[in-house]
Amino acid sequence: MNQLNDSTVAEFVLLGLSSSWETKVFLMLTFSMLYLGIILGNLFIVILVIADSHLHSPMYFLLANLSLNDVWVSCTTVPKMISDLLKERKVISFHSCMAQICFIHIMGGVEMVLLIAMAFDRYIAICKPLHYLSIMSPKICILFVIAGWVTGVIHALSQFSFVINLPFCGPNKVDSFYCDFPRIIQLACTDRDKFEFVVAANSGFMSMGTFFLLLLSYVFILVTVWKRSSGDLSKALVTLSAHITVVVLFFTPCMFLYVWPFPTSSIDKYLFIADFAITPALNPVIYTLRNKDIRVSIQRLCKRAGHDRY
Repeated sequence: MNQLNDSTVAEFVLLGLSSSWETKVFLMLTFSMLYLGIILGNLFIVILVIADSHLHSPMYFLLANLSLNDVWVSCTTVPKMISDLLKERKVISFHSCMAQICFIHIMGGVEMVLLIAMAFDRYIAICKPLHYLSIMSPKICILFVIAGWVTGVIHALSQFSFVINLPFCGPNKVDSFYCDFPRIIQLACTDRDKFEFVVAANSGFMSMGTFFLLLLSYVFILVTVWKRSSGDLSKALVTLSAHITVVVLFFTPCMFLYVWPFPTSSIDKYLFIADFAITPALNPVIYTLRNKDIRVSIQRLCKRAGHDRY
């Protein structure tokens, strides 16, 4: 930690997304609408799950936690990205940059564990329905959430402990709209090979491993359903389609950035907008449109509101 104080870099300059004024205004309006949708959409799901007793089940408990996590993920980057779009010089202090990196990876670890928990929940519900309530007990659900936070913290700190002690003695321009390990390590005044390996081995392995584990779990569920009754396969596909869509949207940018973590192009910063803005905004829509229980709950809420009004 002493080297943190010895660093000559007090702030980083973020190059952002675009240099065109018209494009900046368009992006600011677009991301402002997306951010509003993220906050309102995900908090609506959380409130709906809490307010409707019909949704007091393991699946919706995990969904509510996923929605909360999506809010935290977007809050770490989107507000600053929006405010920076109309600034000529976009800067972030060294300490704020390190904090942003840490929070991004904590939330990323939480999201991965929650998606695994939701896949496990669907496996038990579809393949072992008679044992569902005994296996997916409230205690297990809470343990999944705790495991997510523990995993996120360990995942973030295991890389953060390397980066915080790197010497930053000059270059401070980050070709992105946010701070993250690959871009920041490239600015260090030291041999970066071993640190690049740490990021690829940690975040890259975690992203790719979790992605393929989830895909295999969904394939296993579908094969099990098909062997049992081919007529139920379409029903299982409808049930899993929302989960599969979210998994693909979330992990594609992660694998692109962390499996090959030090690209020569700046395409990764545009691709990662999906994780910070687009996916959190789409999640409430995906789960609302493809989930009958959520749609019915919204109808009950509207009827209740109409009844109370009159």
